[in-house]
Amino acid sequence: MSKNDTNHRQQVVILAAGLGSRLGRSLPKALTELNDGRTIMQQQFDNIRDAFGPDARVTVVVGYKFEHIVEAFPSASFVYNEMYDQTNTSKSLLRALRASASGGVLWMNGDVVFDPTALTRAARLVRDDQSFVTVNTSKVSDEEVKYTTDAEGYIAELSKQVKGGLGEAVGINYVSKADKATLMHQLSKVDNQDYFERGIELAIGQDGLRFEPVDISDLYAVEVDFAEDLERANLFV
Repeated sequence: MSKNDTNHRQQVVILAAGLGSRLGRSLPKALTELNDGRTIMQQQFDNIRDAFGPDARVTVVVGYKFEHIVEAFPSASFVYNEMYDQTNTSKSLLRALRASASGGVLWMNGDVVFDPTALTRAARLVRDDQSFVTVNTSKVSDEEVKYTTDAEGYIAELSKQVKGGLGEAVGINYVSKADKATLMHQLSKVDNQDYFERGIELAIGQDGLRFEPVDISDLYAVEVDFAEDLERANLFV
């Protein structure tokens, strides 16, 4: 498959295996309905199609009550994380990357409601096959994944423990074809409860991978963990 073919059918992964217990819903969090009648995941699917066209290959990592997601999105491919109640996003992403075809992979957390422009802005780096992390520099909360950059402007640190963070990771990321195997190796080594950002940080620190920060601070992107997050997301859609 040529690079153009790979870009034509961009691979996109949505991580939606978790329990989402903090939101207090009985269904998977990605199926939470928004004010406009769409679910969080439907909004993501629409944004993916807007940016990459109808041929984008979307794979959803499922776990908790997976049959509801499968029924709602029959056109997608699915990877099952049977350890969804014992592992975090690092292991769900690892499963998805192992199941992916040749080429880079764009991925996102299944609980992010975001401006469609975020993906169209990132599409340039996808076309260039440049690994990136989407960030928001307008706020830096203690409980969020934060980042710093090196002298050349690439991501240096990426975790909840970062001191003096420049902003927060939004949960929309891309790994290039060249970097994918290295990231998979690091994801396989991290703890089951680690977020995928730990794998990225190790790949940067130990293997010299370069992830570019893509600033979408001027756009909305809300990770829906709690009821108040959902209220905030509904202000935008």
